[in-house]
Amino acid sequence: MKPTPANSVLLTESLSIGYRKKQLENVVASGIDIAVAEGELVAVIGINGVGKSTFLRTISGVQSALSGKILLNSEDRNHIPPEKLARMISLVLTEQPLSKNLGVAELVALGRQPYTNWIGSLTAEDRKMVKKALTLVNIEHLQDRKCYELSDGQLQKVLIARALAQNTPVMILDEPTSHLDMYHQAQVLKLLKELSLSTGKAIIFATHEINLALQLCDKIILMKPGEILQDSPQQLIQKGAFENIFPSDLIVFDPATESFRIKT
Repeated sequence: MKPTPANSVLLTESLSIGYRKKQLENVVASGIDIAVAEGELVAVIGINGVGKSTFLRTISGVQSALSGKILLNSEDRNHIPPEKLARMISLVLTEQPLSKNLGVAELVALGRQPYTNWIGSLTAEDRKMVKKALTLVNIEHLQDRKCYELSDGQLQKVLIARALAQNTPVMILDEPTSHLDMYHQAQVLKLLKELSLSTGKAIIFATHEINLALQLCDKIILMKPGEILQDSPQQLIQKGAFENIFPSDLIVFDPATESFRIKT
């Protein structure tokens, strides 16, 4: 069952997403009604091109919705000024432009920009939040390193720490396990689960690691052409929601193991 509006930090109502060029609309998905509560880890899954990244960019404010509502703590996102929105949603993109000449602590400190003065100087509170973020992600030992010295997995943790330093009730990540091996995929997603529990933040992420998401997430937003479903992994499995995501000639969902496998 979806969270009710009363306890939802993020809510969409009849949301339609896509692209508008002059008078023409390219609708990627419509009729999206989802609700995410504090402390929930929510995965957005679906085949390539179904609109996962478009959905995340729309709810985060990077692009406009075609129609419908996005509510953050019961406020219409369209009426929230940018400086306030930056204190409500933090965003980690797959290919995020950044200078790898920055030090780790410097990059994490960029998360405090919505709170700093016009010259960007850090207060004692800002430094405290940066230190807390480094500790939560367990990368204090990397804080004096340059970002170009880091592995992909370490850099992903630094970007997550920057989002934590931003101190928003909602964190949105677009494919945070991209370019990582199986071990580090599991490590990053397990970290997100721990952070949702320890910080009470609503964490929403798009992923192709469906088997891991089914094990770790509180809710799944399953995007199919013409249909968007949201529920717990167990409820979606019981409804048979995963059985026709992919063409059945190669990959099938096994309800017994609650995972996808190659058809033999």
